[in-house]
Amino acid sequence: MVQITELGYLTLGVKSLAQWKDFASQILGLEVADEGEPGRSYLRMDNWHHRILLEEDGSDDLTTLGFRVAGVEEFRAMTKQLTDAGVKVRVGSPEEADKRHVLEVMFLNDASGFPIEIFHGPHVQADKPFYPGRRMHGRFKTGVGGLGHLIQRETVGFEKTYEFYKLLGMRGGIEYRIPIPGLPRPIDLMFLHCNDRDHTLAFGPPGEKRINHLMLEVDNLDDVGLTYDLVRRAGHPVAIAPGRHANDHMYSFYFINPSGWMCEIGWGARNATHQSEYYQADTYGHDPVAGVVTGIMETA
Repeated sequence: MVQITELGYLTLGVKSLAQWKDFASQILGLEVADEGEPGRSYLRMDNWHHRILLEEDGSDDLTTLGFRVAGVEEFRAMTKQLTDAGVKVRVGSPEEADKRHVLEVMFLNDASGFPIEIFHGPHVQADKPFYPGRRMHGRFKTGVGGLGHLIQRETVGFEKTYEFYKLLGMRGGIEYRIPIPGLPRPIDLMFLHCNDRDHTLAFGPPGEKRINHLMLEVDNLDDVGLTYDLVRRAGHPVAIAPGRHANDHMYSFYFINPSGWMCEIGWGARNATHQSEYYQADTYGHDPVAGVVTGIMETA
């Protein structure tokens, strides 16, 4: 069975490209790489041409996810694997691939109807070393783990969602079962991985937006602290206080971006154990900030 190897890129629809470019460079530390395309901007976090594409479309939400396969043979095999399973797939034109700075790309929807893309051959700019938008103590941690992880909404239940992403070679399951006072049963969160990163996708929190949060990992703990200071000085609301996750051991905090959902900056995650286990609470910290997280769930 052919498998995806990483979350290679993603596209975000935004209302204000100018606000996002400033936020991306001065708060997140990403490199903004404009190429003169109206309403579009590229964000770099390593030597890839881009990891995030911003498009000024007014949605303030995740538009699509781009998953990588190893090469041309895996791309062909994945097309057949999905088609044989009854998934509608369209292989993109050379022009569509060029627009994404990849060699080939295919288009499909996941079980909830959300657009995803599968590609091979990203444009890696070895002659253009990553240059952060503001000072950093270290760099972003990508490599075999891809660009990071995110939580997105699902509309068809965990079982159908899992069955679809299993077709891409992902695996995982419930990692958090959180008791909530007043509710008859705990809230479950499902996490899926495709490489050494503990998880690439997760599902569970309510909300109308497709995306709940995007995590970017750094290789130096001081960059979490530096980002925390920059976030507070700039007046961006902290949504979840610093703490350490029980599942991936990530030390991180969450804050609100210009589109109204959350970004997470983290450090120190362990690799995927490739075995099932669940938790009812984090190791420490990660307390929701009163009024901020509640507001996200009400308006997201």
